[in-house]
Amino acid sequence: MSVTVIGLGSMGTRMAEVFLEKGHEVTVWNRTTAKAEPLGAKGATVAGSAAEALAANELVVFSQTHYDAMYASLKGAEHALAGRVLVNLSSGSPEEVREAAKWAESHGAQLLPGGIMTPVPGIGTPAAETYIAGPEAALERHRATLAAITDTSYVGADPGLAALYYLAGFYLFAAVLGGFMQAAALVASAGVTPRDYAEVAAPIVRSIGEDGAMGFVKICAEQMTTGTYPGAADTVLMEAISVGHVIEAARAAGVDASLPEALKGMFDRALAEGHQDEGMAALYEVIRATA
Repeated sequence: MSVTVIGLGSMGTRMAEVFLEKGHEVTVWNRTTAKAEPLGAKGATVAGSAAEALAANELVVFSQTHYDAMYASLKGAEHALAGRVLVNLSSGSPEEVREAAKWAESHGAQLLPGGIMTPVPGIGTPAAETYIAGPEAALERHRATLAAITDTSYVGADPGLAALYYLAGFYLFAAVLGGFMQAAALVASAGVTPRDYAEVAAPIVRSIGEDGAMGFVKICAEQMTTGTYPGAADTVLMEAISVGHVIEAARAAGVDASLPEALKGMFDRALAEGHQDEGMAALYEVIRATA
């Protein structure tokens, strides 16, 4: 139940604190030594070098800005990587993560890249969730220790999957909030405050993901998986016309229309490809990669 934490920004520091609070033996290391000293005062062992930090424990958790930081931190300490399980929660592209997995393997280590979906205050709470990819046996060996800071959802052996799940989740989060801001700006042009509009918007957002007749995510997912898009309830043509009206209303109100214009562009492509009488989920056909 011991762990090494490398990278002591706000996220890494909080992880180390939570590990300590939950009774784990923790070794910490940071390129800026001063960041490790407060954790030393709380009971962590402050390693004198990256090699010493690696040697202390089989499980090593990285919380850094990007994968280049891991390489920079471990430069000259690669000999100490053998037998280690590296849980890297840094941001990176799928290809970048796959290359990092090969690099770790070349030094006798196993990489478990993770996409953490929790802000700093959520670390160690039931809401914390992280997508993990890579060698499943290595994750199972250390899942109980990692549970101190986050729940872990295994997404597959391909190291790049964790990054893809993280990026997809981040995009979904940002797109939903961006859509709310666009909608709030539109009604604000008529004097409605964002606070008041939030009371109207929240049920709409809930209906998109909930179970039952209004669970649009699941309905669309089924259609996207089967490649069938019944247009009985709505059609791409109908939705394209409505998005066009959103753009007109935004322009008339002096509101930025970049987001709805981008959405309209996808609808126009779907219309051009003959999906006009199919349901809205047919947009997936113009978005997805094709073989």
